Amino acid sequence: MNKMRKNKLVIGSFLMLSLFASCSKVIDVKETDFIGGDVALKTVANVESGIIGAYATMNVEMGILLNSVFTDEVRVAEFYNAATVHEWQYGSTDISIRDNFTAFPMYYRTIDRVNRVLAALPNAKAANATEEALKNRIRGEALYLRAFCHFGLYQFYSNTSDGTALALAYMETPNLLPQARITVAPYMAKLNADLVAAKALVPATNADIARASRHAVSGLQARVALYMKDYTNAAAFATEYIAAFPLASKTNFPLIWKDANNSEVAFKLIRTTTAGGRIGALYRGTSANATNIGTVTWRPSSALLNSYDQVNDIRYASYFFEEPILKASSARSIAAILINKYAGTAYATPTELLADGKVFRTGEMYLIRAEARAELNDLTGAAADLNTLRAARINNYTNASFSSKGDLITAILNERFKELAFEGHRFFDAKRRNLPIIRLAADAQNNKITLESGNFRFLLPIPNSEIQANPLMVQNPGYTN
Repeated sequence: MNKMRKNKLVIGSFLMLSLFASCSKVIDVKETDFIGGDVALKTVANVESGIIGAYATMNVEMGILLNSVFTDEVRVAEFYNAATVHEWQYGSTDISIRDNFTAFPMYYRTIDRVNRVLAALPNAKAANATEEALKNRIRGEALYLRAFCHFGLYQFYSNTSDGTALALAYMETPNLLPQARITVAPYMAKLNADLVAAKALVPATNADIARASRHAVSGLQARVALYMKDYTNAAAFATEYIAAFPLASKTNFPLIWKDANNSEVAFKLIRTTTAGGRIGALYRGTSANATNIGTVTWRPSSALLNSYDQVNDIRYASYFFEEPILKASSARSIAAILINKYAGTAYATPTELLADGKVFRTGEMYLIRAEARAELNDLTGAAADLNTLRAARINNYTNASFSSKGDLITAILNERFKELAFEGHRFFDAKRRNLPIIRLAADAQNNKITLESGNFRFLLPIPNSEIQANPLMVQNPGYTN
């Protein structure tokens, strides 16, 4: 080694040592404008802010859009940029899946927030008995949100009652290490344990409908039990909910969708500002003015429209409307019946297409209980639930009778199609019942009429980003990375 090279090495070593010494000194400097987790969540007020921050990340929009676009709820209108998902051609690298239907970051972000709240709660100092009670409530809310988000992940990537099938990782602590998928049985055991604990801690009733109450927990317990084919508990939890929230009157029901009342609703996500997202914008764009209506992306399918008694069923006018401007337009060749469920206020107003996300409603609970009772061979009770719901929605309704369990369950599923349209259930219902998606020819794009029952695309692909970042992650069957 020559002398010049030795000098370079000595100088380089000196510079490196100097750099490390300087960095060490910088690291030792205490920041004055940073609030770390050890400081940020020391008070009860802090942890309550943390749980409110977790609520702020909640989302129903992704599930609503998925259950419309992947099924027979909608047909193409004026703008079509979702061919791969609407026509069931998606894979693990599909851009539309990546951008619009990736549940991992959405749900696990919320789960991480509530887990940080749960970790901080024992050290949050309560100043009095009121704050101590609030700590218990916050713990209950955190457990509820953790269960809610894990159930959402299960709906996207698993959704089977087979306890030996793969679910996902059930995260109970803040953790950035790679996590392996676990099977459905232990996953659901953890989820149900969170709900039982939450139910004992959250308020029996809640003046703030955007925060958890026991009735919101009952609603989620009923839904989870139905998916797991635990029909006895599904009926019991649905009954708890129904006892607290009767069906809306025919006068009040249309007002639910205008956010003029909260009939039937135990828990919803408030969308009163554009920052929360416009649910109605899933189906059409905002309008330039009162006559220049926004581009219609999706319109209701013929199958859905034709399923209603359009004269007597109050749901028809609540969920749809005929747009006279479009009907009269020669420039816009589109059927003029549009989705009204999340229309918000008038065209071109600040709250056009803004409406709250109703997470649990009594209508769903009647249908959960009806399906559960039918599966338990209580056909009389199941028929009574179905007829009660229909009588609340249809003028001059006459009770129907059913000759078999199969006929009754088919009628219940058809009623779910009508009652729960655009609320995020249709695709998941077909998956959990192992049924195909069948479109009318008039509603099908490029002849994509049927997604056969059991098709691997009923399970969405695990995102490629997750596969690449987590060496323990296993992809769902049928997809390559």
